[in-house]
Amino acid sequence: MSGKKQWYIVDGYRPSPKPDPNADYTGHESIMILNTNDKDAHILISVYFEDREPVENIPYTVPAKRIRCFKSDDSEVLGGLEIGVGVQYSMEIKSDIGVVVQYGRLDVQQPNMAYMALMAQSE
Repeated sequence: MSGKKQWYIVDGYRPSPKPDPNADYTGHESIMILNTNDKDAHILISVYFEDREPVENIPYTVPAKRIRCFKSDDSEVLGGLEIGVGVQYSMEIKSDIGVVVQYGRLDVQQPNMAYMALMAQSE
């Protein structure tokens, strides 16, 4: 089994998708989950906020030997939860088997766009 069963993304922040009408890129956040195992990974996602109660244990499945990516504005993946632009949040991802989680953010709020990609913290 590869990967870990518990992951944390602490600095979640959904940037504006396109503040400059001349921008060539769309601002976004992506959460990528890699499952290299021979069986499906059953995931529970919890989202924590500064100023409100968390939304916990949103189910998600990553099929065996696949990667699944979703954006923080995909309310269908997040069980109807909508994370607004500019909202600070953190995310916990629990899996019944070991997976690998990466987080990426493309921020186009200024002329020099910024892309950040990092591994989530794992236990």
